[in-house]
Amino acid sequence: MALIKINSLEEQITEHAVKYKENHYRLAFSYVKNVDDALDIMQESIYKAISSKNLIENPNYIKTWFYRIVVNTSLDFLRKRRKIDFVDEEVLTSLDFGKADDYGDFDLQKALDNLPDKYRTVVILRYFEDLKIEEIAEVLSENVNTVKTRLYKSLEKLRIKLSDCEEV
Repeated sequence: MALIKINSLEEQITEHAVKYKENHYRLAFSYVKNVDDALDIMQESIYKAISSKNLIENPNYIKTWFYRIVVNTSLDFLRKRRKIDFVDEEVLTSLDFGKADDYGDFDLQKALDNLPDKYRTVVILRYFEDLKIEEIAEVLSENVNTVKTRLYKSLEKLRIKLSDCEEV
């Protein structure tokens, strides 16, 4: 008789987090645009997932459930950061001893950054994370038609922004 090992939910979450760490990191980074902040979001997301593992109703949906946690943690981070008083850039420059992030001059990235969060999230999840419309709807707790509409409007806005960049 063969024994089948059934992984605990915590082990499944951990395996998922490790297997898809680059995808989740990219998603977090797309919000915060900073390596350290994205890593902090990843750590916080893993902690939230493991500590709230009892809330997942079906282990088959760990993928979309974890994406939702990363998105919500990223948005929470941005909300908290907006509440912080910013230090004068001259002071920051004098204290900066690290290497600056260099991402090049991408028109698409600039256009994405200018989209409202709800539109940017749909585009990133669909085209950068390759999620299906139904999975995006589940991640965002939205209706499938709402996601389709946001995706269409996002692409329309991106087309306008990118065409403006080409004319300059």
